[in-house]
Amino acid sequence: MRAFNYSEIKNQKWDSDVLGLIAAIYKEVGKQEMYLKQRPEELEKLVEIAKVQSTEASNAIEGIVTTSTRIKQLVEEKTTPKNRDEQEIAGYRDVLNIIHESFDAIPITQNYILQLHKILYSHMNNPMAGKTKSVQNYISATYPDGHVEILFTPLAPYETPKAMDRICEEYNRVVGNMEVEPLIAIPVFIHDFLCIHPFNDGNGRMSRLLTTLLLYRNGFYVGKYISLEAKIAKNKDLYYDALAQAQVGWHEGEEDAVPFIKYLLGTVLAAYKDFEDRFALVEIKLPALETVRRATMNKIGRFTKQDIRELCPSLSISSIEGALRKLVGSGELKREGSGKNICYYRIK
Repeated sequence: MRAFNYSEIKNQKWDSDVLGLIAAIYKEVGKQEMYLKQRPEELEKLVEIAKVQSTEASNAIEGIVTTSTRIKQLVEEKTTPKNRDEQEIAGYRDVLNIIHESFDAIPITQNYILQLHKILYSHMNNPMAGKTKSVQNYISATYPDGHVEILFTPLAPYETPKAMDRICEEYNRVVGNMEVEPLIAIPVFIHDFLCIHPFNDGNGRMSRLLTTLLLYRNGFYVGKYISLEAKIAKNKDLYYDALAQAQVGWHEGEEDAVPFIKYLLGTVLAAYKDFEDRFALVEIKLPALETVRRATMNKIGRFTKQDIRELCPSLSISSIEGALRKLVGSGELKREGSGKNICYYRIK
């Protein structure tokens, strides 16, 4: 079995892209702290929107879906799930809530990761919930002609518990001793976790939940206000490409984790930039029409009512609908489609 060791990472010379991303994220962290002091109440509304989006997007990446109305009911009202997909969604919601509320009391150990996995499946009867895998799993791709190709073979079941202990120990050591920058250690941990693929089911969703947990524990709270999972879901192909590149040579300890580090840091930075945009819209009290008008100016190409709702968390859905109607009426926006497929674009 490969040896997990951060010492090479500690001594690695990082390229200007990685260093630039880290510097830019720290700059945004400083801005976010300032914003939170200024408008804590308005920004609290972003939290609920982000929870709904994170739960929806992370499950959708794995093909687990329900209607947007049901997602909102499951996340905001904690409605009883009606089917298997909704049971999985409700489990994700529960783990995300625990991370939001108690991240500082969740150490990074195999035991705690297993407990979170158990909660992920708490709404369904899954005998492997909270246990490492019992069968060999594979990371594969299915092509349009139907043939399946194995892209990567994770560790065998018997190797998994020991490997999980090792990545947790190594991560805690280097972050605790400040030997490795947390923004480097976090993607490396997540990458190792995905290469081990410790569970029969739920590895992708657990990796995204653990990303949020690790970021929070290191003072990067952007995922509370902007959904990182939604960002990943929007560029799913880039996520899988970066992972595939970084997995080459992993078993021999010869992998290059840089593509995955850059991908994850780029996603975190994009989320901070979104946070800044949304803060700009809640910062000054404007009439609903003007707030929505400014939000539409942030959009290039087609956008939906939901896109505007994310940018204007302080407005009710009816205020947003009314403002969009007025902007269409005044000729600033063009409306297309019907029912759930309605979208808008600016013509001025």
